[in-house]
Order: sequence, then C-alpha cells, then structure tokens
Amino acid sequence: MSLDASALQWRCLPFDALHARTLYRLLRLRAEVFVVEQACLFQDMDDADPDCFHLLGESPDGALMAYARLVPAGLKFREASIGRVISASQARGSGVGHVLMREAVKALQGLWGLRPIRIGAQARLQDFYRQHGFQPEGALYLEDGIDHVEMVRAA
Repeated sequence: MSLDASALQWRCLPFDALHARTLYRLLRLRAEVFVVEQACLFQDMDDADPDCFHLLGESPDGALMAYARLVPAGLKFREASIGRVISASQARGSGVGHVLMREAVKALQGLWGLRPIRIGAQARLQDFYRQHGFQPEGALYLEDGIDHVEMVRAA
C-alpha cells in the first residue's frame, strides 16, 4: 500500500500542547529512525524540545508519517532552524519528505517571519535540502558519528 503524501494532515504545536500519546509517538519515531535505523547512539532528548514547535504529518488514520522540530532563533543557531526531520519508513518514496520540508518552512515563517533558516544537515542529504532552497555553508563536521554540514536558506 502506497502513502498519498497529499493526504497527510499537518499540525504544528508548542511542546506544552502535545498530548502525552502524541509526544510518545514522535519520540518513538525519532528513536526508530535516528537511533535504531541509523545505528547512532546519541542523546535525542536534548532539553530543546520544550522551547520548540513540533510539526506533525499524520495519515488519515492518525499514524505519524512525518515530523520536524522547529527551533527558535538563538536556541541551536543564531537563526531559526528546522531539525529532527523524519519520514516514517513506510512513507519513504511517496514524496512525504518534500511535503514535510515545504510545510516546515511555511510553519517556521508563520511563527517567526521571513528570515534566514539554518539547519545542520546530514551531508548525504545536501541535494534533498538544496531542492528546498538551502545552500551549504562551512566545512563538513562530525556529529554523533555522521558527517553533517550547516546549510542556510535565505529569507
């Protein structure tokens, strides 16, 4: 069964508005992808979540298919940021990642205005982020055993 990325319902919520079950689902998805699938041991819960907004892409049956964390300026970078970008394994190949990034940029701009956005991208995903207006800035760096590069999207 193929997922229709256009059928996802999007919610952007501050941390305190996340229902316990929703928080559980998003933390579980982050662990499934970043810890288990990518075999990367790192401290996912980094004390930033309470100060961020959480973008959820849910299928009509309520399953969490996509997620991103919207980070205010000054918390991770000088600029506002999009992080913890995830598509559930069953959603990959459906275009949901591109829909997620468009929704994340739109939500971030709705929250904080038309300003530059900086991300810490996995180096292997640079071409994906370029399609959404992000350009590499600076040298590659190692984070949690994975090559990363900062990328910026101009206002």
